Amino acid sequence: MALTGRTALIAAVGALLTGLLLPDWTGILAVNVPLALAILCDLALAAPVRRLQFTRSGDTSVRLAEQACVHLTITNPSGRPLRALLRDAWPPSSWPSDVSAAASRHRLRIPPGERSRLTTVLRPSRRGDRRAARVTVRSYGPLGLAARQGHHQVPWAVRVLPPFTSRKHLPAKLARLRELDGRTSVLTRGEGTEFDSLRDYVPGDDTRSIDWRATARQSTVAVRTWRPERDRHILLVLDTGRTSAGRVGGVPRLDAAMDAALLLAALAARAGDRVDLLAYDRRVRASVQGRTAGDLLPALVDAMATLEPELVETDARGLAATALRTAPRRSLIVLLTSLDAAPVEEGLLPVLPQLTHRHTVLLASVADPRIEEMARSRGSLDGVYEAAAGSQAQFERRRTADRLARHGVSVVDATPKGLAPSLADAYLALKAAGRL
Repeated sequence: MALTGRTALIAAVGALLTGLLLPDWTGILAVNVPLALAILCDLALAAPVRRLQFTRSGDTSVRLAEQACVHLTITNPSGRPLRALLRDAWPPSSWPSDVSAAASRHRLRIPPGERSRLTTVLRPSRRGDRRAARVTVRSYGPLGLAARQGHHQVPWAVRVLPPFTSRKHLPAKLARLRELDGRTSVLTRGEGTEFDSLRDYVPGDDTRSIDWRATARQSTVAVRTWRPERDRHILLVLDTGRTSAGRVGGVPRLDAAMDAALLLAALAARAGDRVDLLAYDRRVRASVQGRTAGDLLPALVDAMATLEPELVETDARGLAATALRTAPRRSLIVLLTSLDAAPVEEGLLPVLPQLTHRHTVLLASVADPRIEEMARSRGSLDGVYEAAAGSQAQFERRRTADRLARHGVSVVDATPKGLAPSLADAYLALKAAGRL
């Protein structure tokens, strides 16, 4: 049971009148007994809460920061009208921090034996599964003095997927891919190392592309055309260890790595390559293997949705062993991990020969733009110290990248906004050079 503000107001006015006119037990009883009877009557006339029936429908998935609509249908099987305030409880991260709690509260008025549908609009601020908590209903009587209150469990879950903000770069990268395939008119022939077809020689063609055997069988000079290799295997490895938990520009490093992985996966699938995903720290957190080009992106975003950084040191030996089992044949292994000196030198460098011996390895890391700002600081004593610290951090990252390059690893070090297009460009460069 719950009392309303109207009851409190009536009780306050009654207490004032009692104190002024009848300051004895007669006055107290004259005010409180009718009020108590009115409260009991109002409570008895309120629609019962436990008999209400609930069903849910609506969205089951949504991209981060986009809206999802979850519908709740309430059936009133009793013979009394339902006048109620309903709270559809969800985790706090189901809305941005600036959204008030009123987003989950709804006022209802349902006649006897009828039903009504209300909609809760969610706008999640974090990835993962958001599950409905419970539905709380406060059913008021006709006088508005008292209410019945109860709870119902009405399960529903909305999976919040990665936002994939880098998809805006996909058209430009696909245009570059078409140039490599020779399907767009450009001044140079399509690059690559996989034979495509023969055509007649035109002035300006590279004479090294002439096919002398084909030329001998016809009256015109024939040249070979090439295209980048297709049907290559690409393994995306997400490091979900402690270094992925750091936030750069308000975004966790893991989220920036996911965004870059999605752009690369979409591009590689359009290029005819096979893409797999492995998320690892001390054990496999997520794995996507053997998906077709049409099913790849939905499977990747679904697997990434529930990934969260683990506050443990990544087991580099276990990561390398798992990657080798996942990619038994020659592949491009893309490591999305940290470029910090200690994790690389103590964990990754000792196991790199196992990977580079058989595979092409590309490492992508999220750089902090704040470090570059610090390196440019001048004009004050604090600015000089910041510049020294920023320059030292940049030097350490360059030195680590150089050490990786000496082991045959290509390195992409970019800010969260630039990581995805830079990684896609690195992939296209490897494809054009025939190194996949």
